[in-house]
Amino acid sequence: MPMISVAMFPGRTPAQKSALVRELTDAFVRTCGGKPEGVQVTLIEIGADHWASGGVLYSDR
Repeated sequence: MPMISVAMFPGRTPAQKSALVRELTDAFVRTCGGKPEGVQVTLIEIGADHWASGGVLYSDR
């Protein structure tokens, strides 16, 4: 069973999250095959004060 994980900043609406999950699932099935029921998707919301790039927290940018 494939697992797709998405790490992102909080702030998307439930409708946006639902659309994202649907699109990711459809894209996986279209490109790799399988059934949508077998595709697992996790959305991980990480605050800007817990995410950094280049040694700088996004909350400090």
